[in-house]
Amino acid sequence: MTEKSRVLSTIAGSIVLAFLVLPIFAVVPASFNHASFIRIPPEAMSLRWYEVFLNDSEWWKALLASFRVGLLATTISVVLGTAAAIGLERVTPRIRAILLGVVLSPLIVPVIMTSIALYYIMRPLGLHGTIFGLAIGHSLLALPFVVVNVGISLRSIDPNCTRAAEGLGASPLRVFRTVTLPLILPGLAGGSAFAFITSFDEVVVSIFLAGVQAKTLPVKIWEAIRVEFTPVTAVASTVLLAITLLLFFGVKVAGRRLASESAPHGR
Repeated sequence: MTEKSRVLSTIAGSIVLAFLVLPIFAVVPASFNHASFIRIPPEAMSLRWYEVFLNDSEWWKALLASFRVGLLATTISVVLGTAAAIGLERVTPRIRAILLGVVLSPLIVPVIMTSIALYYIMRPLGLHGTIFGLAIGHSLLALPFVVVNVGISLRSIDPNCTRAAEGLGASPLRVFRTVTLPLILPGLAGGSAFAFITSFDEVVVSIFLAGVQAKTLPVKIWEAIRVEFTPVTAVASTVLLAITLLLFFGVKVAGRRLASESAPHGR
């Protein structure tokens, strides 16, 4: 590829990325509106609606619920996803392709269909409208990201490392704890970040599974928009966006640090 074509492809990619991403950030200036309705750009800048958000206990409860559901969903998906990724590496390629298709199916099946199915399963079990029920539903959507990230890390491990540990008499659990786990930490970090972000931003499944006592921030935003479309929803969206970006870049930096620390041991 010539230098000119590389520059043109970079410019084209940047334009497409800006077209997809920049509209999302429109909520940031909208959150500083002084008026009681959203106007972009604002005619007068104000922190009025940030004060409304911070002084409203319902918004705080929804934000706290999002964190609780996100952490629980991340824990569930990381445990199950890591076990699934390790199992997939130990089967034949044909069986692995079939099982991987099943694991990745939540990314292919429309979310509305998954939400309806989860609703009919959770309600008879008494999990509808609970933090745990929401976490289970979100972990189903987050599981593929953990399996993919951990699977990439597993395939980068030198098989001689685990064979050496097994040859020295280490049990499978000890091999995993002392050899495999340290080497797949970057994959675990990436999978955990994607799992939490998936749960924290999820709205369709949450609408079907949420209740009075378990209402996440995206569901609260949806309800507020339906009743009264004020800039406080833009404030909540800005908070959601800021937390997501901070988490993503924080884990990105941590993942690179873990990768650099574990690289010498993996060679």
